[in-house]
This record gives sequence, structure tokens and C-alpha cells, in this order.
Amino acid sequence: MDENTLKITCIECPLGCEMTVEVSGGGTEGAGRGDTGKGREIRVSGNRCARGKKYAVQEVVDPRRVLTTTVFVEGGMRPLLPVMSSGAIPRGMVMDCIREISKIKVKAPVNYGDVIVKNVCGTGVDIVASRSMVRK
Repeated sequence: MDENTLKITCIECPLGCEMTVEVSGGGTEGAGRGDTGKGREIRVSGNRCARGKKYAVQEVVDPRRVLTTTVFVEGGMRPLLPVMSSGAIPRGMVMDCIREISKIKVKAPVNYGDVIVKNVCGTGVDIVASRSMVRK
């Protein structure tokens, strides 16, 4: 396997297809750093459905992740509140988002789905409570 070929396991469905992604005309060096894939040809094999191909291309062109973490809670039944991103964020911005979220402290009560951080790091994605927290 050369530097322009990647092996990716699909996570779009329970099948977990092992896919091979071949990139020509620019390689994979821009993956995850805003490279739009322009000027590159991306070939995917090993997928058993269209969702797998879409996932593989996304992983090469602009990989994204759903973020889950916790924030501190004042006056809650527990000291930490689990939170998650309302959508996927660019993989290269995960640590920036974690740093921003780590500065947050919320006050109980908090309801499931409440927005904790709006538009985290300018991604267009909100950080929301993934459970409710009652007051102590």
C-alpha cells in the first residue's frame, strides 16, 4: 500500500466494510486540513452500499467527528454534566473545541438538549446537554 492508498473501516452501518481508498492527483496529505479534494480523483472499493462510499470520501476530503465530553456543574446532584456536539465537527478542530468547552461551568438545573455552547469555535455546531441535571 502506498501513501496514496488508505484502508478505512466503515462505521455507517453494522456491516463494518473494510474499504480501500485510492487518491490520485494530490495524495492524502491534505486530509482533514480543509482540502476540498479539488483536482484529486478518489476511488473507493470494498463498500457494500452507497453510504460507505460517501463516508470514505468524507474521511479523505474533510473528516469530521461527533464530540462527547463533560462540563462542570455548580449546585447539581453530580459534579459533571455529559455534553455532546449537535453535529459533527472537523476532526482538526476537536482539540480547540475541547479547550473551549473545558472553560465552561453551568448551574443546575439543566435539561437534556439545552445548548451549553452555541457555535463552538465557529464550527456552526452547538454543544448540548446529553442528560438532565437537577439541583442539589
